[in-house]
Amino acid sequence: MKTELSLATNTFSFKSTYTDFKAITKAGLAVSVVVSSLAGFILGVPDFHSIAWLVLLKLAVGGYCMVGASNAYNQVIEKDLDALMDRTKNRPVPSGRMTSNTALFMASVLTIIGLVLLYTINPKTAMFGAISIFLYTSVYTPLKTITPLSVFVGAFPGAIPFMLGWVAATGNFGIEAGTLFLIQFFWQFPHFWAIGWFLFEDYEKAGFFMLPSGKKDKSTALQTILYTVWLIIASLLPVLGFTGKLYITLWQQRWCFCWDYGCYFYAVRLYQLRTTKAARTLMLVSVSYITLLQIVYILDKFLR
Repeated sequence: MKTELSLATNTFSFKSTYTDFKAITKAGLAVSVVVSSLAGFILGVPDFHSIAWLVLLKLAVGGYCMVGASNAYNQVIEKDLDALMDRTKNRPVPSGRMTSNTALFMASVLTIIGLVLLYTINPKTAMFGAISIFLYTSVYTPLKTITPLSVFVGAFPGAIPFMLGWVAATGNFGIEAGTLFLIQFFWQFPHFWAIGWFLFEDYEKAGFFMLPSGKKDKSTALQTILYTVWLIIASLLPVLGFTGKLYITLWQQRWCFCWDYGCYFYAVRLYQLRTTKAARTLMLVSVSYITLLQIVYILDKFLR
């Protein structure tokens, strides 16, 4: 009887620890970021047979560690503010399930593992990974309670993963990696402003400034449209032949243009309606957009 109880306790402990690890590293977000890095890597290799699977594995694990570390540091820094918001109050640190010291230790270990793995790929990959952590934790996070410009600053580390994959595959940062960076940089504005819109009241409890005007108004909606236009322009660059080895055919670009229009349509819809539902729809469309764009880029590379 005691053995069964002990096994049940150990199983529960493992499950809760695993659940807290996923929460502190924001597993869903981290995996999506890793997928973006892997897409950039695949775009950077000459052909399918040139894919170094061990390097790809290092990029995946190292990338997850770096993103997970950034999220863990963020949750330690914002633990008191997270406790004020419905969306975040049940996270491991603000809820008291995990101490700040434990979270910091976990973040530090993840940082070291991530940097070592990325460095074994090439030094530039590790450098950009380190820059991403620094900007996210030391600049973006503190600015969230000070100025709406925090979203602009946060867009820099947020745009690194897609580009990081290319740098990992080639060892170079050129026009190709810069274009991938630009696409994901502009993508973040309609995406995160949509989130900031439908979570406005929750963010307000913690004093976070996420919308460009500070309000759910026409100014914020208009800027969302403008940055969506910049996103569309950036996404069209590879078809124009000015982005080196990164290019897609006009035939495949038609799919990207359809999704460009869809993203623009729902950005305009937000401007017209200015409702929580419209903002949530735009957020979902933006997630689909970046995923489908990466798929089209990869398919075009290997099927052309």
